[in-house]
Amino acid sequence: MIEMRNITKKFGPLVANDNISFVAYPGKIHALLGENGAGKSTLMSILFGLYKQDEGDILINDEVVQINNPNDATKYKIGMVHQHFKLVEVFTVLDNIILGVEESKGVFLTKQKAREKITGLMDKYKLFVDLDSYVKDLTVGEQQKVEILKMLYRDSEILIFDEPTAVLTPQEIHEFMGIIKGFAKENKVVILITHKLNEIKEAAEECTILRRGKKIDTVNVKDVTVKQLAEMMVGRVIDQSYKKAPYQPGEEVLTVRNVNLQGKNKHLLTDVSFSVKSGEIVGVAGIDGNGQNELVQVLTGLMKPSSGEILINGTDVSRYSIRKRNEYLSHIPEDRQKHGLVLDYNLAYNLVLQTYFKEPFQHKGKLNHKEIVNYAEKLVEQYDIRSANGIKSSARSMSGGNQQKAIIARELEKQHDLVIAFQPTRGLDVGAIENIHKELIAERDKGKAILLVSFELQEIMSLSDVILVIFEGQIVGKFRRNEIDDNEIGLYMSGSKRGTNVWKKN
Repeated sequence: MIEMRNITKKFGPLVANDNISFVAYPGKIHALLGENGAGKSTLMSILFGLYKQDEGDILINDEVVQINNPNDATKYKIGMVHQHFKLVEVFTVLDNIILGVEESKGVFLTKQKAREKITGLMDKYKLFVDLDSYVKDLTVGEQQKVEILKMLYRDSEILIFDEPTAVLTPQEIHEFMGIIKGFAKENKVVILITHKLNEIKEAAEECTILRRGKKIDTVNVKDVTVKQLAEMMVGRVIDQSYKKAPYQPGEEVLTVRNVNLQGKNKHLLTDVSFSVKSGEIVGVAGIDGNGQNELVQVLTGLMKPSSGEILINGTDVSRYSIRKRNEYLSHIPEDRQKHGLVLDYNLAYNLVLQTYFKEPFQHKGKLNHKEIVNYAEKLVEQYDIRSANGIKSSARSMSGGNQQKAIIARELEKQHDLVIAFQPTRGLDVGAIENIHKELIAERDKGKAILLVSFELQEIMSLSDVILVIFEGQIVGKFRRNEIDDNEIGLYMSGSKRGTNVWKKN
């Protein structure tokens, strides 16, 4: 149904796609695998009409077609769910779904037919979401359902999913896999852009691997192992057996005492108390929406607690400004675009966002551009941050994974005693995840305190010395890593068990 022949796309000196050919068939899930910046999203953005190829042809049902914009893609029944959702936050779910294909009577929009069609789609695919809710009030998982409904409302037969599980909880991922398998059974073309190897093994029949803009191979998924896929993707052997120094925690760096946060209609955080010591990684496990976001925002100064104390190295920072609090801590935020970067600044400026006002990056109120450039180039090399124009690239033009690497480089290289890492490997490929995990362990081994908040349970289990479980804004369990397994943590995450702030006995 879909064939892309010899596609080449350049952005200045960067060759994002280098003579790539790609074929996808109805009734099959075809995975597109590659490390961050390999050219996966660019290739599919060409198919969806966001970019125009410099060379090559696109064929649908053996006929060459011209796709100059997303409206052309819609005409050919191509739909795409983007890694960073294309939704209008102040519109309702219904208005987002019909945006661009609205029906009207005279000068007035008519929505009843659309509402009935969407309700039918929700029933058929079990994609339930309140049509009258505003997008800004939805969880990330619900927003993704809106994006999928947008495609289905336009009768798309070729469905492209760009890193669809990067923002989902394990439960939502399982549900999502069922949904795309259902699409394949309906003889739709499903293209899954991802770097999560286990999901490819679970869902896909075929997989095309890209590396640095070039096609490496297309394989039958059942014929290769996860390890072989990983090596094809990054071009080297991946080692995820992390070596950590013996667990010898020092003094308390972060102390949280009886922190409460009151929302409009409910308690968002209730009597949250815990500590993180130097030389220790404390992982916070929980299903998305149980207070993790509010906890991190309270700790980093983005929200003010209703009551309670937050101490860093014995100093109460509860009422400190964000800039003053940043003198003590480094923060890797969950939403890299909203809270991590200034998208229209270049990469160099983004790498000094927390320190540009300090020596040597400024002198007497004037920026020292030479020092900023030298520092930025060092971090780009050290953390393998890839972009079209190096440190001159705007953050907006970079792939999501490379945006994340830039934030991690900035936060781990600045002065800090405490690292608050919220979904630090979101959207990263297996090679980059390996590097970030090793960086966090190195920070721990240097005596830094690490608070790791992640929806990836395996990440929590692999890295943490101590595990906290949060449910409905409360800490319902606290365990040493060697005293708990995945299944038991799952019971606490779902609220089936509680054991607030008590070490499990051997």
